[in-house]
Amino acid sequence: MFKVGLTGGIASGKSTVSHLFSELGITIIDADNIARDLVEINQPCYQQIVARFGTDIVLANQQFDRQKLRHIIFDDENAKADLEAILHPVIRQQLLVQSELARSPYCILAIPLLIEAKMTDLVDRTLVVDTSAQIQLSRLCDRDNITADQALRMINSQVNQQQRLLYADDIIINNDSPDALKQQVRMLHKTYINLANLLTTSCQHPDSHGQ
Repeated sequence: MFKVGLTGGIASGKSTVSHLFSELGITIIDADNIARDLVEINQPCYQQIVARFGTDIVLANQQFDRQKLRHIIFDDENAKADLEAILHPVIRQQLLVQSELARSPYCILAIPLLIEAKMTDLVDRTLVVDTSAQIQLSRLCDRDNITADQALRMINSQVNQQQRLLYADDIIINNDSPDALKQQVRMLHKTYINLANLLTTSCQHPDSHGQ
C-alpha cells in the first residue's frame, strides 16, 4: 500500500485537505482519531495517563479535561514528553495496521506531528499543508476562541514552517479559495495514483535476470 503522510502546522487546514481526499475515495487514517480512541475510559493508555497526571485531569463523567491536560503539556516539556511516550508507540502501531487494511489505490496517514514524532519512516511520501503565519494565527484564534498569545505558544510548540517544508515531497498552499485548494488536491490525487500504480507494478514484476 502506497502511503502518503499528511501534515502541517496547527490550523493550516489539514482536516479540510483530508476531507477532499476522502471525497475522491481515498482512505484517511487519522492519528488524532486513533489517539481519541486510545484515551477512552479504562483503555490501557487512559489508565497510564491518569497514573502519570493524576485524577485532577478527570471530569465527573470520567472523561479527560482536555483543556486542562493541554495546558499542562504546553507549560511543561517533561509532561509533554511523558504523554507522547504513552501514546506515540501505540499510535504508530495502529497507523501501520490500519494502512494495511486500506483498499483505496493509496491511503493518507494524517499525522499532525509526523515530523515531531519521527514518524516519517511510516510513509512513502510526505505532503505538507502550508499557510501564511498571519492566516494560521487568525484561524487558530477563531477556531479555539483563544488569544493571540495562546495561539502563538501552540504554534511555536511545533516545528517551524521552514523545518517542516524541508521534509515535504509535496506542498499544498492553503491561503486562497476553497476551489483553489480542491484543484491542488485533485492534481496530487492523480500523481499519487500514478505512484501507487508504479509501486504495485514493481512489486508484481521483480527482477527476472537469469530466468
